[in-house]
Amino acid sequence: MPSSIPDPMFETASVFPPEALHNHASCLAELPGGELLVCWYRGSGERSADDVAVMGARRKPGSRGWSKPFVLADTPDYPDCNPCLFMDALGRLWLVYVTLLANEWHTALLKYRVTRWFGTAGPPPWETGEVLHVTPGDTFVERVRADCDASESVLDSLPRHEQTSRDYLEARRAHAQDKFYRRLGWMPRAKATLLTNGRLVLPLYSDGFDFSLMALSDDHGATWHCSQPLISFGGVQPSVVEKQDGTLVAYLRDNGPPPYRVLRADSSDRGETWSPVADTDIPNPGSGLEAIRLTGGHWLLVCNDTEKGRHRLAVMLSEDEGNTWPYTRYLEQLEPGDGSFSYPSALQARDGTVHVSYSHHRGSAKTIQWACFEEAWVRGEGG
Repeated sequence: MPSSIPDPMFETASVFPPEALHNHASCLAELPGGELLVCWYRGSGERSADDVAVMGARRKPGSRGWSKPFVLADTPDYPDCNPCLFMDALGRLWLVYVTLLANEWHTALLKYRVTRWFGTAGPPPWETGEVLHVTPGDTFVERVRADCDASESVLDSLPRHEQTSRDYLEARRAHAQDKFYRRLGWMPRAKATLLTNGRLVLPLYSDGFDFSLMALSDDHGATWHCSQPLISFGGVQPSVVEKQDGTLVAYLRDNGPPPYRVLRADSSDRGETWSPVADTDIPNPGSGLEAIRLTGGHWLLVCNDTEKGRHRLAVMLSEDEGNTWPYTRYLEQLEPGDGSFSYPSALQARDGTVHVSYSHHRGSAKTIQWACFEEAWVRGEGG
């Protein structure tokens, strides 16, 4: 007998028609009134070209599509990349991104723009925009050196991998000693997390150091300080979720040696210090992810759940704050090599619906894809 329970809502669409330009690394925010804003970067290739800009598009409540893309940030003759959007406790919209000074990720200069006015079309009228200076704490050098020494002492017993070589460790030591190097190259990926006590936790990572840290603000972004680094072999692009008891959990991309897994670290002091970065059971092919807490207390994780390739993009649901993930549905699922679907951004809107944006690449056809669904869709509920 057919079920009387209706199928849960699910909708998907391209933000703009696919094109040959590189469109990548999107992030979503919900504006007051329910309008969605998505950002990403577009250009000929940030590693070689200087035409890369941060783009945006809007979707009004009830609209059948997205607005025409517009420029959110563009530094003339420099590539602007890795944007993220978030709202602070004062109701202001933040755009955080990097400008690559020399077409390499370790030359990234961290910037931000802020506004409490959102406009009705095109880019918001930004009120201010500055460099966000990242200054690792006094113990940064000591901690990096101690970790390198400990790693080198057991080097022969570690899996053979270029990231565990002595040359790699020596370069990490030298970079930590260089004040210019350790203050440059920190980049966002996932959006900031607004904690229940009002603290902003902005996850950052460095390709130069190949690990992560958090920028923390207790005055709505007026000033920032850095957490202790989350030192690891390739644990980057963290996404942070707050437990009901105030513990923070960071899920990270795995750029390190096998086995390739989503990585995890915990903090019991609002992000100041972190447990050692460790493997979870969830595969990760060296690709970005994002985790969010839903209003009912369940957690949502969007990631590529493969050890190799970005041809499958999963939405996972946890009912016990990340201890287990019993439900998985797929936004994309193709054979290896048939497409690349990656770098998701997720949010739950005020009406309870979940929205995800991600890079959608099939050959030379590249766009940002958007999906909207209910939590019940992840559970597979309905007729």
